[in-house]
Order: sequence, then C-alpha cells, then structure tokens
Amino acid sequence: MRDSHQLKSTNFPYVICLILLASSCQSPEALDEVTLKLSNQNRLYVNLSLGFIMLGVALKLHIKDFILVFSSPKSVFIGFISQFFALPFFTFLLVLVFNPMPSVALGMILVAACPGGNISNFMTSLANGNAALSVCMTAVASVCAVFMTPFNISFWGSIYPPTAEILNAVSLNFWELLKIIGIILLIPLILGLTLRAFKPRIADFLHPFMHYGSILIFAAIIILAFRANMDLFLKYVHLIVFIVFAHNAVGIASGFGLARLFRLPKPDQKTLAIETGIQNSGLGLGLIFAFFDGLGGMAIVAGWWGIWHIVSGLSLAYFFKNRSL
Repeated sequence: MRDSHQLKSTNFPYVICLILLASSCQSPEALDEVTLKLSNQNRLYVNLSLGFIMLGVALKLHIKDFILVFSSPKSVFIGFISQFFALPFFTFLLVLVFNPMPSVALGMILVAACPGGNISNFMTSLANGNAALSVCMTAVASVCAVFMTPFNISFWGSIYPPTAEILNAVSLNFWELLKIIGIILLIPLILGLTLRAFKPRIADFLHPFMHYGSILIFAAIIILAFRANMDLFLKYVHLIVFIVFAHNAVGIASGFGLARLFRLPKPDQKTLAIETGIQNSGLGLGLIFAFFDGLGGMAIVAGWWGIWHIVSGLSLAYFFKNRSL
C-alpha cells in the first residue's frame, strides 16, 4: 500500500509540470524559445526538495545493499553499462532518426543521462524480478551519476550540432553541473545511509516526512513557475507523447537486450529492463531549471517522462509477472 501511494505522490509534480509547461507555447517551434524562469531562491528550493527526495530514498537503504556489487558483479556491471552507456547511445541514434526540435533533443539526452528512478524497486518486486539487484543498482547508479550524468549530457549534447548550440548558449560548466548533482544525490545518500546504519529509528521516523514533504514542496514550486492553459497544451502534446513513448521503449529494450545477450538470469533480465526504462526525470527537471532556465522543449520531455515511465513500468511489470521469458 505504501509503495502504491508512493507512485501517486511521485507522479503528482510531473502531472502539474506537464500541463503547465506545455501550455506556455503556442506552436511546437516555440518550445525552443520559451524559457520558464525561476528566481535564484526558487532554484535553491528546487534543488533542496530534490535532495530531500533522495534522502527519503536513502533512508530506506542499507550498507548491505551494496554488497551485491561484489557477490554478483556481472549483473551489476551490465546494469551500469545499460544505464550510463547503452541508453545514452541509443538515445543519440533516436535523435538522429527523429530529428526533433533542438530543445526536445537535448531533453531526451538529459533524461537518458539521469540515473534510474527509485520507483523501479517497487516495479521490480511486482514483476518478480531481482529486488536485491534493483535496490543495489539504484544505490550504485545514484553514486555513479555524480560523474556520469554531467559527462553524458556534455558529451552527447556537444556532438549533435543543434543541441551543441544550446549548450554553448548557456555556457554549460561541466564541473558546476557535477557539483550540483553531487549535492543533490551524493550528500543525501551518505547522510541517509549513515542514519539507517546508526539511528534506524530516526531513519524510520524521518522517511515519510522527507519523501512526501519534499515532493509537495517540489510540486508547489513547479506550480508557481508556470501559467496553466490546457487549450494550448492539447494542440501539440501528441508530438512529445510519441517521442517519449519511443524513447522509453528504447530504454526498456536496451536493458532487456543487454541482459539477454549476456545470459543473465531471468529475474535479472526483468530487473535491467525496468531499471533502464525508469529514469530519475525529477533530477532532470531540476537540472533544466538550474542550468537551462526551464527551456520549454527540455522541460516537457522530462515532465512527460515522469508520467509515462510509471505507466510503461507498471505495464511491463504486469507482463513479466504473468508470462515466462
């Protein structure tokens, strides 16, 4: 019951974000021009709320969750490759095929560069996958993302000319990006693991407040940043829906395909498919506000991802649970 409530609460900011982001533009081309401004104070609040969300996740982790790296290194390594190399690579190929608006293309690259989302743990359990591997991958990916996320954004974004223009225009600083991601992910992870190890009762007490409270704060900031206009949203949202659908399908297929190729156990194949198909698009939204002034195309991609990967993840989990591979 708690996990299903988590899905609803985690989804809420993305629903608000999607409606309000998309409604700010009058044509698909305008997505490259619209920026959704946040004050420096609100940007700080966004980063803090994302950090508290990560702290809420970390408060449920144990040091032993990392042991699987040594006891089952093959599955963890293939998962790492799928998350931080295969998905960004196939995303780049998808951008070449679809040739979307530059801001949409960069949004795809940014989402692919983010680590897996924490709701993947619940979906893996639902699919009868390897729950221990899922938790381990969430923890490992959160640590590795401190370097790999800024690397993938900078690398893949810079070799595609339309997105390279955006990166040059905003003067994206790799080390500043790394610092922000480290603050959002690594510090809360260390703090949460420490509290769980030495003060488990405090960790249990703080978890619901940190997790759900921070989501509400994040949603409130998103609401204040946009103007709602459902009519304009309905005019062009179908363009983004198809792109995100294909992008998410590529993520699921790449995770499952790699696991199958290297003959991992069937529960691990399910896990890698879900882990690669569920992205931390909330982190993506935070980075879009912090470094790209809420650029319209990027933000709507991240916002719709936050909704669609829950739908696809639950559907995939149901499929895996009821059919043998």
